[in-house]
Amino acid sequence: MSHNIQQHMREFLEYLEIEKGRSLKTIENYERYLNRYFSFADLQDPKNITRESVRSYRLWLNRQPVGKAGETMSKNTQNYHLIALRSFLKHLAKNDVTTLAPEKIELAKVSERELDLISRSEFERLMNSPAGDTLEDLRDRAILEMLYSTGLRISELCSLNDDLDLSADEFSIRGKGGKVRIVFLSDAAKASVKRYLNMRHTQTNRVLSEALFTAPSGERIYPRAIQRLIRKHAVQAGITKHVTPHTIRHYFATDLLQNGADIRSVQMLLGHASINTTQIYTNLSDKHLREVHKKFHGK
Repeated sequence: MSHNIQQHMREFLEYLEIEKGRSLKTIENYERYLNRYFSFADLQDPKNITRESVRSYRLWLNRQPVGKAGETMSKNTQNYHLIALRSFLKHLAKNDVTTLAPEKIELAKVSERELDLISRSEFERLMNSPAGDTLEDLRDRAILEMLYSTGLRISELCSLNDDLDLSADEFSIRGKGGKVRIVFLSDAAKASVKRYLNMRHTQTNRVLSEALFTAPSGERIYPRAIQRLIRKHAVQAGITKHVTPHTIRHYFATDLLQNGADIRSVQMLLGHASINTTQIYTNLSDKHLREVHKKFHGK
């Protein structure tokens, strides 16, 4: 049976959701990326996906203005579009649909990923920034402690509910691709969350959701709000570097490696599907050791 491109895409997105267990956000992004290519190439039939149309599309993406004047789409963002298209082509090939072979699409080369790094003293100042006794400060301190204790992604943190068992030292979290892993709670994280919840529970009129962390409105806090509050505390702590929730995840990983944890264990704690993703932290740890050797050896 012949399908048009939109029908094939719908089947592909349903496959991602049902059989691959991808998140709704990932599916939403894939749909947007694919529709952008279909619109650019004026496509109605998969057989009209050609190397030439993809080449023209890549050139168009590379010239798309974004953000500040003169800035264009980053290589990483361009690759997200190409990954979506390549996955779609693999699905078509699997279902015997005539189209461009997925291996014909190569990703753009990107520079080696750099981490958002902060020093030990900067990290301690960041953690101590929300020092007040207001509900907002208690919440912010609990968020920081939770991120550092568990290495959670920001989306995973936002998904937590207030029925979290704080008497235990661990809990399970469903991460990317629907994969479940165990993360661990430090005494400092448990204490900070308990203090926050105790105060929040005295203000029941402000709680409108079952979320562990809430906005001033009482509704579940969203990633953008956590990004803003961490930037705020970084400024208050006198840190001039760009600090994000992922900076704390980086610190969590490098702290483990520098103190002797093996890379496989760190991979499991971070929820990385591939050891290659975790490898960057090993490279960073090695760099740190070289700096320590240079600074202290033979003095």
